[in-house]
Amino acid sequence: MAMNFVPLDKNKHKDLKVAVDPAFPYAKNTHLAAASIREFAQLSGAMPLVFIQDPKTSKHHVVAMLGIEPGQNLYLHDDKWNAPHIPMNIVRYPFDVRPDGEKLGVYIDENSDLIKDDGQPLFNEEGNPSDFLNNRQQLLGDLANSEMLTQQFVAKVVELDLLTPMQLRVQYTNGQGRNVGGILAINEKKLFELADDKVVELHKAGFMGALYAMMLSLGQLNRLIEMSATTENPIKAMQMEPAPAEQAEAAPQQ
Repeated sequence: MAMNFVPLDKNKHKDLKVAVDPAFPYAKNTHLAAASIREFAQLSGAMPLVFIQDPKTSKHHVVAMLGIEPGQNLYLHDDKWNAPHIPMNIVRYPFDVRPDGEKLGVYIDENSDLIKDDGQPLFNEEGNPSDFLNNRQQLLGDLANSEMLTQQFVAKVVELDLLTPMQLRVQYTNGQGRNVGGILAINEKKLFELADDKVVELHKAGFMGALYAMMLSLGQLNRLIEMSATTENPIKAMQMEPAPAEQAEAAPQQ
């Protein structure tokens, strides 16, 4: 069923209840998840963080790689999330924060399977937000602030021309192989060659740590190889390298 996000309304949704499932089953077909800058440090120790570019808008985004194959989340196995941190954009569902007139408002997916009679109530008998909803609103506020900073970070990285197109050269245990492209990563050489004033600017904005977190996160590609062992098509080896445009496949979209 298609998602149907609508503004959360205490009158319309006064009896609504939302279930909490720590396995996040709705993310089982998600192989790319949007990542925000204030969680880079935690995510970088669990999953690769890369840039992608939307072919329709040409905008760049930071995503956490949850798998290699479209529709396959390697971190979700046997009804369990196998990582110490989950991207906030997955945790927030079925809620979202979106523009509502001239301000941001809380939205909910009315078609979500998490809306259940035995779930957590969103409002109490007086019509005020429940503790559960207050916690989710806090999460959404933190996410909105983090995503605003993430947009500034991405804009600065693009402005300084610090990105390089990359591809993954994937070898499977069955002998097959393919190249996965559409990935962009921080060019370490360009970063080292930045003028001192640009480095200071990145540091004062809090972006230097984010850059290094993203670069270090690429070591988690090995984790994707290990977790693929339980799939129908295990990966034997995987290497990230500069991407010849004529060889790399188009990147699967979010």
